[in-house]
Amino acid sequence: MLGAALLRCGISVGIRSLLRSRPQPAAAASVLAARCYSHGKEESDEEFDARWVTYFNKPDIDAWELRKGMNTLIGYDLVPEPKIIDAALRACRRLDDIASAIRILEAVKDKAGPHKEIYPYVIQELRPTLDELGISTPEELGLDKA
Repeated sequence: MLGAALLRCGISVGIRSLLRSRPQPAAAASVLAARCYSHGKEESDEEFDARWVTYFNKPDIDAWELRKGMNTLIGYDLVPEPKIIDAALRACRRLDDIASAIRILEAVKDKAGPHKEIYPYVIQELRPTLDELGISTPEELGLDKA
C-alpha cells in the first residue's frame, strides 16, 4: 500500500514537472522553420529527354530498373515524349517483357488524361517502333473495353 502511494506520488510529481517545464509560447515562436531548396541548375526539356533516353538505353537494364524508371517518369507532371517511350519499349523488347510494354502504353494513355489528342499523337509517332518490335497497342488487344 505504501509502495502504491509512493508510485502514485512519483508519477504525479513526474507529470507535474513535465507540465511545468514546457516551453513558453514566446520561446517557441522564436524557433523558425527553414526550408532547404535545391540550388542545382534547372534541367532543360532536351536534357530531361536525353537523360531518360540514356537511362532506358542502358544495355544492362533489368526488369526492376525498367519498372522503377517508368514509375518515376510517370510520377512527373507530364506526358513523356515519344522518344523516351520508344527507348522504354526497346528496353522491354530486350528484356522480352511484352506485359511491361503494354503497361507503358496504358500509363501514357492515362497520363494524357482528358487531352484526347495526345495519346493518338504518341501512338502515331511510335507506330514504326511498335511495328518493328511487334508490340500491339492496348486498343488492338481489346484492353480498352475491359
